[in-house]
Amino acid sequence: MEWAGFSIRYSFWAKAYYEQQKAKGKPHNSIIRSLAFKWIRIVFRCWKTNTPYDESTYLAALKRRGSPLLKFAINS
Repeated sequence: MEWAGFSIRYSFWAKAYYEQQKAKGKPHNSIIRSLAFKWIRIVFRCWKTNTPYDESTYLAALKRRGSPLLKFAINS
């Protein structure tokens, strides 16, 4: 969870996710836990496919899926 919390400073989508959840009225700890779960899924996929994490690849995947997170980030 600490790593997820620090990722807010350095990751565009993590910061947008945090702000999106905060706007919904979620408490800080709940947001960090759900962000950590997202990171676990991403890191597991990188490990299984033996590929390094690339934020631009993840953002492209969010765009392909029409993620509301990107729409929130653009409108903020």
